[in-house]
Amino acid sequence: MSATAQTVEPRATRPTWRTLLRDQPLIPLTILLILLVGVVWAFSPQTRNLGWVGVILRASVPLAILAGCETLTMLTGGIDLSVGFIASMAGFVTATFVNQPGGWPLGVAVALGAAALAGLVSGIGVGVFRVHPLIVTLGMGLVVLGFSNVWQLKMLQTGAGIPPELRTLGSGLWADVVPYSLIIFVPVALLIVFGLRRTGYGRMLFAIGDNPVAARLSGVRSWQVLILLYVISAVLAAIAGLIYAGLSNTASVTLVAEQLLPAVAAAVIGGTSILGGRGSYTGTMLGAVILTVLGALLTILLLPEPWRQIVFGSIVVFVAAAYTRATAES
Repeated sequence: MSATAQTVEPRATRPTWRTLLRDQPLIPLTILLILLVGVVWAFSPQTRNLGWVGVILRASVPLAILAGCETLTMLTGGIDLSVGFIASMAGFVTATFVNQPGGWPLGVAVALGAAALAGLVSGIGVGVFRVHPLIVTLGMGLVVLGFSNVWQLKMLQTGAGIPPELRTLGSGLWADVVPYSLIIFVPVALLIVFGLRRTGYGRMLFAIGDNPVAARLSGVRSWQVLILLYVISAVLAAIAGLIYAGLSNTASVTLVAEQLLPAVAAAVIGGTSILGGRGSYTGTMLGAVILTVLGALLTILLLPEPWRQIVFGSIVVFVAAAYTRATAES
């Protein structure tokens, strides 16, 4: 017995890429980020300054919030494909209220309320009627897009313009380094990280994704958890949409739709399992920064948008396969 233990134990404790990827994903992600930054600086010396770092952080903030939607839903074994259209709707609706009674603050309230309603419907579909999240959220995304187009025809405009406050929030930099959007992002990130690690609700998300049958037998009312989850995801998407609108200084019903794949990629790169039960928002934030730096590198290399989509899609497939293989032993 002891001889067997002596031969098995060193092999089990020997550090490998699988154990590192499974147990300490932030280490390889940090190394990857450093390598990418080094490549960018090598190809573009003019980016070697704090101003470029501020631009990267500013672009990473809305992507990290949108990726947070995917992290939370993927922890339960689900996914939210409606976040791009909900985010676009939020920015567009807010813009249409600029010259209306109540102004843009009323527009923000309407946008957040509409997002919460969309999330509530998705949550009921997933939690109560047991429809697969991919189908429910894809359908809800199309419904939101349809209502956004109806609203656009009703208002007979593509948006009265982005309020200066949103432009400052989305694109402003304090001292040309620190994005003003951190005012929103830091509290959101702290709530997600603290909620996942320190609250009973966060533990229920992991439990549902890891073993839904055991979670139900232990008394977890998964349908209630899922309804609230998709409401939270939709509201986060709306917040991200407001920041995207301010960052791009434009608003349309499809503004953020193309960010769905990068949001999923950021969550997967950050270590969130597509099968549920494993992941962290800390890794997702780092994944969002990595994708933003990668996007900057592709811009420097003059790669067109279709190639970016190919790169991001390949990253999702490759990293998901790597995490699945690394965690299969646990």
